[in-house]
Amino acid sequence: MKYLKTLFSYLAMITLALFLMAPFVWMVLVSLHPSKSPIPTLDLIVPKQPAWDNYGKVLFMPNLPVLRFFLNTVIVTVSIVLGQLFVSSLAAYGFARFRFRGREAVFAVFLASMMFAGPVTQIPVYLMVRSFGWLDSYAALIVPGLSSAFNVFLLRQAFLAIPKELDEAAKLDGAGYFRIYWRVLMPLAKPSLATAAAFTFFGAWTDFFWPMLTTNSTEMRTLEVGLSIFKNSYGAANWPLQMTAAVIVMLPLLLVFVFCQRYFVKGVMLGSLK
Repeated sequence: MKYLKTLFSYLAMITLALFLMAPFVWMVLVSLHPSKSPIPTLDLIVPKQPAWDNYGKVLFMPNLPVLRFFLNTVIVTVSIVLGQLFVSSLAAYGFARFRFRGREAVFAVFLASMMFAGPVTQIPVYLMVRSFGWLDSYAALIVPGLSSAFNVFLLRQAFLAIPKELDEAAKLDGAGYFRIYWRVLMPLAKPSLATAAAFTFFGAWTDFFWPMLTTNSTEMRTLEVGLSIFKNSYGAANWPLQMTAAVIVMLPLLLVFVFCQRYFVKGVMLGSLK
């Protein structure tokens, strides 16, 4: 009976995985059909001769710099992920290891800020960015995304789960506060850091409204905004190229999820313990 339950569980998980992967597989197969061909029926979904050159056509399209959109997105996303991990982990270190008057109240306000939807603060932030003269620049795309109350909470809880005796041992060896943070706490909080990095990557890579609001020139567009232009200009009449563009956007997300999924549950569980 135990083996039957295990077999049934695996069959159910495999079936669910195939069901969830079906739309992505469909997109990939459609993207490999010849350019300007109609949407194939299910019996013709597998192309006889895969048109791999569709990806070159989209990335190196002469009238639309999709490759520049991709590079902009990589620069912005990597900068936000690294910057947010550094800023959030420092704030979390302060909340977890330092005692100061009003610490709990300040942290409660930090948590309360998560109750506000993003669009509520985007207009004030936009006005600030405009007053700094940052519009249509990498600064406008990166700097407002360098903080996250959720990541501060997640990393604070992870740091609280690390015994303070390790800090005391490091102090006896002559380590200062920053060295304890960098050499003791950060390595032990890798699962939570990976979880925070993955969530941040997903949010930054798929962000549409903020890049659209703060960029004007085509050269500064990110993939989400740039490919909306592609869809309006070329996609409606060219389904294979439209699916090719969608695969280019989604593939990095899928790869990050595959490599980081083993950290998700562990990171969240560590962050929930004190």
